[in-house]
Amino acid sequence: MSLYRNAVFIAKGLREFGQSGHATASKSFNTEDLNVDASAESYMITGANSGIGYSTAMAIAKKGGTVHMVCRNKERGETAQKAIIDESQNMNVHLHLVDMLDTRRVFQFATGFVDEDKQLNVLVNNAGVMFGSLEFTEEGLEKNFVVNSLGTYVLTDTLIPLLSKNENPRVITVSSGGMYTMKLDLNNLQSRKGSFDGTFTYAHQKAFCLCSR
Repeated sequence: MSLYRNAVFIAKGLREFGQSGHATASKSFNTEDLNVDASAESYMITGANSGIGYSTAMAIAKKGGTVHMVCRNKERGETAQKAIIDESQNMNVHLHLVDMLDTRRVFQFATGFVDEDKQLNVLVNNAGVMFGSLEFTEEGLEKNFVVNSLGTYVLTDTLIPLLSKNENPRVITVSSGGMYTMKLDLNNLQSRKGSFDGTFTYAHQKAFCLCSR
């Protein structure tokens, strides 16, 4: 990361990210935009047991939407699911145990979801991870890359036929302000060049995951 890029990100980050960034942006929010009825729509959210994913699932459930939570950990997933159902009083909150690190499992899950012809209006790709050391899967793929990029692609690409059955389908991929610190290098998507840094790798892949057809 260059000193210039770092300086620009710090300046931009102070203005546009974190609590101060949200406080500034919220001044232009139209609260009426949130007065919607989502009871006729179905949403899938990865990484839905905590953080942004959990908050998104909770908000949609409160609006009456059907929520499909895609989580890796059974215990944390079930705890989050119960909390959402209890608070929203919406019983249409479903838990699917899928590890985004296992692309075969991701494909199997998505294919099964499509084959069942379930309704799906919106896919929220929220799951992400940051391994601090260079680690590889049994297939020889760098783990950060698999979760943050490849798994997201496999899930999205497989679900597109189902999403396309709706009039206004949406795919939302959550990125990070850290992406502005890294120049996208399509020849180093798995961080095999040079020394490894988990933070920089995460930022680089959060930029790559926004590339779409």
